Amino acid sequence: MSSSAASPAPGLVMARDVSKTFGSRKALDGVSVSVAAGEMVALIGPSGSGKSTLLRSITGLQTIDAGAGTISVFGETVQKNGRTTGSVRAARQKLGMIFQQFNLVGRLSLFSNVMLGALGRLPGWQGVFGAWPRADRALAMAALHRVGVSDYAAQRANTLSGGQQQRGAIARALVQGAKGILADEPVASLDPVSARKVMELLVELNRRDGLGVIVTLHQVDYAIRYCDRVIALKAGKVVYDGPSTGLDTKQLIDIYGPEFEDAFWETKA
Repeated sequence: MSSSAASPAPGLVMARDVSKTFGSRKALDGVSVSVAAGEMVALIGPSGSGKSTLLRSITGLQTIDAGAGTISVFGETVQKNGRTTGSVRAARQKLGMIFQQFNLVGRLSLFSNVMLGALGRLPGWQGVFGAWPRADRALAMAALHRVGVSDYAAQRANTLSGGQQQRGAIARALVQGAKGILADEPVASLDPVSARKVMELLVELNRRDGLGVIVTLHQVDYAIRYCDRVIALKAGKVVYDGPSTGLDTKQLIDIYGPEFEDAFWETKA
C-alpha cells in the first residue's frame, strides 16, 4: 500500500500578479502576496497606496483587471481574468469583514445586528421575521459577552460609541463562524483607547482561535505592536513584506514620504 504526506491546509489568501486600474491610475500594479491561515498581517502604506483596493479584491467586492492575475481564498479561486468566480460567495461566508464605518444597521439593536452573522446558514425567512434558533441566540450573546458589550445588546446600534459598534461588528463575525478576518482601517474612526481594545480583540481571535487576520492600518505603531508581519504598499506595489520588527525609520520614510509623521498615532495621543 502506498502512502503520501498530507497536503498542507490551504492558506487564507493567495494573490498572484494582481492589478487594478481606475482610469489612468494603477491602484494595484502586479501585486503578489500569500497569507497563511493563522497569520496576523498588517497592510500599511500612505493614502492611495492600494491597501483597501487589495482587501476589497480579496472578497470580490472589487474586480481586478483582466489578464494574468488570480486571487484564491482558502484554496478556492475567487477571481480570475478580471471576473469573480462561482466560489466567491462561499469564500465570503468564511471571511468576517470589519469596516472603518462599522456597517451596522443603526435602527436595529446591537443583538439583531450580531444575529445577521447567522444569515448565511439559515433560511431567509428566519432572518426576515427574526425567528432565530435558540442556539444561535445563545451564540450571539456569548459573542457579545466575549467582546465586552453584552450589556448593550438591546440598545440601538446608532446610539452606541464607535468602539462599542466596532466590537459588535467583531461579534457578528464570530456568529458568522468566520475562519478569517479582513479588517479595513478598523480603528481609523476610534479614539486611541477604543482602538487598542479593538486591536487586542483581533489579536485574541488570531492567537486563541487561530483565525487568520489581515488588517489595513494607517497607524504604523499599531502595525508593529500588534502584527507579526507587515506588507507595505506604495503606489500599488509591494515595497516591503516581512516581520514587523524589520521595519526601520529610513524604510518608513521611503514608504510614507510626507505622510510619515501622521503614520504614528500613539506618539501624538
